[in-house]
Amino acid sequence: MPYPEMMIYGMRAELAGLGIEETKTSEAVDEAVKNTDGTLMVVVNSVCGCAAGGVRPGIAMALQQSEQKPDRAITVFAGADIDATDTAREYFSGYMPSSPSIGFLKNGELVAMFERRDLEGRPPQVIAQALVETFDKHCSKAEAANN
Repeated sequence: MPYPEMMIYGMRAELAGLGIEETKTSEAVDEAVKNTDGTLMVVVNSVCGCAAGGVRPGIAMALQQSEQKPDRAITVFAGADIDATDTAREYFSGYMPSSPSIGFLKNGELVAMFERRDLEGRPPQVIAQALVETFDKHCSKAEAANN
């Protein structure tokens, strides 16, 4: 049974407030992957403490600090957007399902992955720095100019 929307509303809003698109269906995830030219950041959001204390604040810091950003960013909520989360994870081939997690796809191909084990217990500043480095590596200057 999915988490009640009332319980996760604020957690969703943190990422939506950063301009990250909520994708609540499999179709919405597939559309984003298939129709994004360049880099797509896919955030698997979670109710866990590491998402609240590190991941969501780290994403916010990275987006504020970096001149280069993904062309598009989407999020699914593990435990709520069940089908959408399963679909997102299908694009993370070679990785076990984990939440929170952050995948980067470039023209539909996975180019970088942060699993829960890469995020859990890390302060937001450390997560932000790792994300900024990923933005620098996988997001071209032309992509940054579009954001």
